[in-house]
Amino acid sequence: MTDHPGGLVVEEHFDGPDLDPALWLPHYLPAWSSRELTRASYELRDSCLHLRIPPTQGLWCADDHRPPMRVSGVQSGSWSGPVGETRGQQPYRDGLVVREAQETFRGWTPSGGRIELRARAVLSPRSMVAFWLVGLEDEPSRCAEICVMEIFGDAVRPGSAEVGVGLHAFRDPDVVEDWAAVRLPIDPAQFHTYTVDWTVDRAQLLVDGVVARTCARPPTYPMQLMLAVFDFPERSVGDDADAVPELVVDSLRGYACG
Repeated sequence: MTDHPGGLVVEEHFDGPDLDPALWLPHYLPAWSSRELTRASYELRDSCLHLRIPPTQGLWCADDHRPPMRVSGVQSGSWSGPVGETRGQQPYRDGLVVREAQETFRGWTPSGGRIELRARAVLSPRSMVAFWLVGLEDEPSRCAEICVMEIFGDAVRPGSAEVGVGLHAFRDPDVVEDWAAVRLPIDPAQFHTYTVDWTVDRAQLLVDGVVARTCARPPTYPMQLMLAVFDFPERSVGDDADAVPELVVDSLRGYACG
């Protein structure tokens, strides 16, 4: 942990009637589909953001993405190239092309500091929640990811859960892949604080103030925040068609480098 974090830059408590449009885009990677088909299912209630996937929500990129997946997500940045080009964010396969061009949006795109998320999850064996930072890909190599928290429902046990944390290099030659699922003594259904303490030298990932992993030489270019809940129908255990996975976010705080 940094001994003296810098000043508070962002503090979000989700107290308003809707998401702050200057900070959040309530869609998940819309360039590969459309804004209409990637719109998040969410509500602001009890000073929390409730991202959820109701049984009626359709698949994301239904005709192309494998395995089938449903998602409700928000992100703090977005852009794409023109329709038919391959320039966009987090392509899920080679040769993917833009279906709906996106205007450039930069709500909050930090390049270091300390970011704290307080959240809980409603999970089944077929669902997952995640909080990560990813490069804007305004240049193709600026695409690496800092995974602050990723929890699959089938990795939750009584009294513990596997929490994915670390770096994904993707197509950034300067970042070393360094990611692992760490089993921690937490119940994801309860509120916990997931933190990245991020400098030029290292990204330290913490859960409730305890270091889970430390990764050297993280990306230091501007990155957008991604919050999402996922559902994977092929993971169904047969009696979960009515399950509503949910990521409930109580607060988000961002501090500049100390």
